[in-house]
Amino acid sequence: MSSVNDAKAYLIKHFVDTKSFIHDPVNKFRLSSGILSDFYVDCKTVVADPFALAKIGEYSFEKVKNLEFDCIGGLEIGAIAIAAIISHYGLRNAQNWPNFVVRKQVKGHGLGKKIEGIVKEGSRALIVDDVLTSGGSILQAVEAARQAGLIVNYALVIVDREEQGGKQNLAQEGVELISLLTIKDFQSIERLAPAFSM
Repeated sequence: MSSVNDAKAYLIKHFVDTKSFIHDPVNKFRLSSGILSDFYVDCKTVVADPFALAKIGEYSFEKVKNLEFDCIGGLEIGAIAIAAIISHYGLRNAQNWPNFVVRKQVKGHGLGKKIEGIVKEGSRALIVDDVLTSGGSILQAVEAARQAGLIVNYALVIVDREEQGGKQNLAQEGVELISLLTIKDFQSIERLAPAFSM
């Protein structure tokens, strides 16, 4: 098994074992948008585990190593750990990808910046986030990055829920999606497969 396939399988198992992924078409789960979904996905628990985070870095690097970008960032707080671990793997492979974070709200003190970190106008940015549903948080980060003079053509997420047209919404704004996992990938877990056919 390749290191990429190994990382993918590890992450899927980790999501299930930690109950960070649950499929329940009967009780359903309410999303932040208010819409009900059959799937519960929580990347925060997965990112908090150093072994899983390392797998995210390894897998992400393989996914993006041939893309053209200069820096990595996204909306607080979900993007911070993801951007940092990808940068770490990049550095191990002679790539220097500094990070930035987009604030949800500009602070009323200090410099009042929308974007914190290392940002150079004209740089190409990879936007990252944990979960994609409609794409709202990614598009918020994309807009802020572009307003700061960055060029954004790509976004990476850990899980694409494949609901509410997130991938298509990004494409309409000229952003190509790279996802480590999709909801369909969880069908590879044998004990979950029957649930998907209900």
